[in-house]
This record gives sequence, structure tokens and C-alpha cells, in this order.
Amino acid sequence: MRERDLIRLMTWLSPAFPVGAFAYSHGLERAIHDGLLLDDASLEGWLSDLMMHGSAWNDAVLLADAWRNAKAAETIASTAQLGEALAGSSERHKETMLQGEAFLKAAAPWTGDLEMPTPLPYPVALGLVASRCGIELEPALAAFLHGFLANLVQAAIRAIPLGQNAGLEVLARLEALVVETAWRAARSSLSDLGTAAFLSEVMSMKHETQYSRLFRS
Repeated sequence: MRERDLIRLMTWLSPAFPVGAFAYSHGLERAIHDGLLLDDASLEGWLSDLMMHGSAWNDAVLLADAWRNAKAAETIASTAQLGEALAGSSERHKETMLQGEAFLKAAAPWTGDLEMPTPLPYPVALGLVASRCGIELEPALAAFLHGFLANLVQAAIRAIPLGQNAGLEVLARLEALVVETAWRAARSSLSDLGTAAFLSEVMSMKHETQYSRLFRS
């Protein structure tokens, strides 16, 4: 992987990149509210399930499909529609669509005059931009998954509350799973889409009516 591509991924998936990721907990806030997440061990299990069997896996498959279609100069419209349809609640839909829109706007210095269809779900937008900028698929997937996890760990640090060191230990323990999931997703097809993380979807729906909350999802 070229150093320039690495720097781009670090920039695009940085917490400072203006996609508003800090405002979303992906249903985590409700899970904490209901006592399902109490410490670093339960958080690690929750995040592992999302990567292996839940929304993070589906997003990785969508990113990979968008990347391949863009590389082959084929349309990503059906991938984008599928990404919207897979959002399990209204808040999840806003989360992926608003971040996708913000990402495309913020990535303009790299995409220049390239035509970028909008609106797009966040992983589809990232797959499209990464492909058109010549970034390899597997590193893009790993960076995306790590960014997803890091954002949710930060949400947990604020909402459980969880200590900073404990949060970093969770990220360290999940490194191998990030690499493995990126490898699998790079070799996936849309037929590999599917989720069994039903409780995460339920928490996202319940969050919509939560009285007091820090996050938008």
C-alpha cells in the first residue's frame, strides 16, 4: 500500500473528518440505558457481534461492492438502494445517509471534478471514493471498520461511563477481528449480506423514543 493512500485513509476515517460520526451511537446508548452494556467485556462482545453478524459486516460488504462497481465503471445505484433498505430503523437510516452526504462533501478536495452521485449510504460513498482515488479495497475496509469501532468505543466511554484505558484495551483486542473481517469482506459478494444481531436493531428502534439522550442514534 502506498504511503499516500495510507495518509488519505487516516484523514478520511479520522474522528476529525467532518462526517458527524461523534453524534451517533448506533443504538449503543439505548443498550447502555437498558443495562446490556456495563463494562469493557460486554462492550467488546457487542462490537464483535456487529462485525461478525451485524450491521458492520453488512456495511463492509456494501463498501466492497461499491468499490468493485466503481473500479469497473459500473453503476452503484442498486448498491446504494440496498444500503438504504438495510437500515433497520429511521435513526439508522439518518445515520448512514447523513454521514454519506457529509463524507462526499468533505472528500471534494480529493475527488475534484469527478461526478459523485448523491445521496449515498456512508459505506457506499466511501467505497466509491476509495475506488476512484485508486485505494486498495482491503485497506479501505480495515480503515472503515476500525473507524466504526473507534467511534462506538468513544460513545461508550461517555455513556457507560468507561475509562479511556479500558476503551483502548477493547480496540486492541479487536484488531485481529478487524483484519479478518476486512479480508472476508474483500472477497464477499452481495449474497453474503445478512444479519443476526437483532438486539442491536431493537436497541436502535427503542432509542427513537428514549426521553433523555446524548446521541442522535
